[in-house]
This record gives sequence, C-alpha cells and structure tokens, in this order.
Amino acid sequence: MSSLHIPSLLLANGSVVTLCGLLMLFSWWRGRTQPALLWNGCMLLLAAIGLVCNALRGLGFDWLPIIVGNMLLLFCAGMNWTVMRVLCGRAPRWPWLFSGALVWWLLCQWPAFYQNLSWRILAHTLLMSCFMLLAMRELWRARRKLQVSVLPALLLIGLHTLFYVMRMLISVQHTDRPLQENPLFPVLLVESMLYAVGIAFVVLAMVKEQIEQRYRLAAYSDPLTGIGNRRAFLDSGERLLGLCQRQQQPVALLLFDLDHFKAVNDRFGHSSGDKVLQAFSQGAQLQLRRGDVFGRIGGEEFACLIHGRLEDALQLAERMRQGFAEHCVEQHRHTVSVGVAASDQAGYDLERLLALADAALYRAKHAGRNRVMAHGADMPPQGVPSC
Repeated sequence: MSSLHIPSLLLANGSVVTLCGLLMLFSWWRGRTQPALLWNGCMLLLAAIGLVCNALRGLGFDWLPIIVGNMLLLFCAGMNWTVMRVLCGRAPRWPWLFSGALVWWLLCQWPAFYQNLSWRILAHTLLMSCFMLLAMRELWRARRKLQVSVLPALLLIGLHTLFYVMRMLISVQHTDRPLQENPLFPVLLVESMLYAVGIAFVVLAMVKEQIEQRYRLAAYSDPLTGIGNRRAFLDSGERLLGLCQRQQQPVALLLFDLDHFKAVNDRFGHSSGDKVLQAFSQGAQLQLRRGDVFGRIGGEEFACLIHGRLEDALQLAERMRQGFAEHCVEQHRHTVSVGVAASDQAGYDLERLLALADAALYRAKHAGRNRVMAHGADMPPQGVPSC
C-alpha cells in the first residue's frame, strides 16, 4: 500500500468524496423533502476539503492541515451524527455539532499539544469516535420507530470507528516521520473513500426505504381517521382469519354504519361530518383489544374483526353503540347501527362474513336504527340520551 502514488490517491480521494457529496445534494434537490440528504451532501463536500487540507503538510503552513483541516473533519463527524438524527426524525443539536471543532481549536492553542503528534492523534481519535458512537446510538434508539433496516449503517459506522482506533494505536509508533511517509496514510485515504461511498449508498437506501414506507402507509390508511382503509382491513383480516383457522379459534365480524350521516353533512356541513367520523373512530378504538382488526371500509361504514365468539362480539358491539350514542359531537348526539356475523355461521371466509354482517346491518337499519343485530342473537334498542 505504501508504494501507491500519494498525489494520485489524494486526487482520487477528493474526486470520489466530492462526487458522492454532489450526488447527495442532487438527490435532495429533486424533491427537497429529505433533509438527511442535504446534511449528508454538505458533510461529504466539507470532508473532501478537510482531507485535502489534512494532506498539505511540510509546505510551510502546517496550521492549515493541523488546525483547519482537522477542525473541518471533526465538524463533518458532527454532521455525520446529525445525518442520523435527522433520519430518525430528530432535530439537529447545533451546539454539539460544533463542539468537536471547537475543542480541537482550543487544544491547538496549547503549544505543548500543538507540537506533540501523539497527543493530537489521541485527541482526534477520541473526538471522532465520540461522534461515531453518538450516530450509532441514534440509529439503535430509533430502530423500531424507523421501520427501516439500520444494520448496514451501524456496521459501516462501527467499522469506521474501529479503523480510527486501530490507526491511533499504530500511528503513535510512527510519530518520527512526516504524515505522507506514514505507512497508514494511503490506507487512510482509501478507507475515507470507501466510507464516503458507503455512507452515501446507505443513507440513500434508508431514505428510499422511508419514502416507500410512507407511500405504503398512505395506501393502507384512511387520512381522515388515521385507521386502516378498506384495503388494509381486507389484508389484515385475511391474515387474522388464517391464524384463527389454524388455531381453531372463533372469530366474529362487526359492521358499523353511522345513522343519518348524509343528513349530518347536508345540515351541518362536511366538516361536522368529518368530526363525527373521527369521534366514532376514536371511541371505537378505545374498546378494541390488541390484535383486533379495525378499519373504515366506506364513507360512513366501519368494520371490525375480532377473535372471539358471537356473544363476545355482540357485547362489544353494544358497548361501542352505547358509547357513541352517549357522546356529543358539537353539541349533537349521533347513533350507529351494527351488524354482526361469526365464523360458526360463515366459516373463515371474509367475504362471507362481510355479506352476513351486511345483511344483519340491513335488518338493524330497517328495524329503526341505533341497534345491534346478528344471526340468531339481537340486542334490543336503547334510548338515546339528549345533550
């Protein structure tokens, strides 16, 4: 490695890191919705300048590589941490972002530190490692919330940190020669290129995965109520039915339809209708257990699939009906009709369950609304309290 032409390595290093930075900025510029790409692009461009400055030693102005070059690299380490914070949905911490560069500048004001290469290597390695560990900590803390793979980024940053530590242990044994003659200098240039390419690829992949996850969530959620839409309900319902069928557990389906909802929109406006839908959705979710599937499958229609017997479903439906009837939305009370079907009547066929529940709901509507009905077990209507 030491036989490699150092000027050529420097040119290749600066070109590759700069190209990666420009790629990040171009990717950000196309949509301007992913600040992590902007942070990463700026970090890589500054890192290219810092690496070039760091190599300009023995030319009569060592303050440029020792002070300015290392300050830039430490500032880039802080930016690398910030990239991971932004990816995890957290705000940059500006004082800490500049802290590494500031600490280095203060240390360099001490003549004994400035003249001692071993001390400088030790301090630089410790500061860089702190920022790398902070970046890894951000990813590890947010690994579940992100819902994207963080393992490649953790491995890449971890290996980069390990390289810095190993470089420190070896470099302190060669402090008697110029940096360009240090056997690890070519390795440093090659590793920095590999890290630049790796971190650019990893950040792009994570951002792409986040965008895909956002689109997937939008495709499966109802924007008004925040619960699953018809597509999400059908997909999740099929999975629950398959699980219950394998375990021979009973399931039941509840179909809800808000009474006189069109009249609410016509009389009070669509904003009031939206609030009624949101109120029912929020109240219904409070009654559900973990594992139950709930979604808005139509304009004012909601469906819920639970693992349990018909009697359990009827009791749940009555609690939800009564709770909604007792809740005021903008000083008005509203009601809901419910149709219930169970697997002992329809088997584990979701379409059949929906058809039977819809037939029961039709009966509830024609029987006067504000009631629960099911095949073989009906709940009597209750009075609606006034606001």
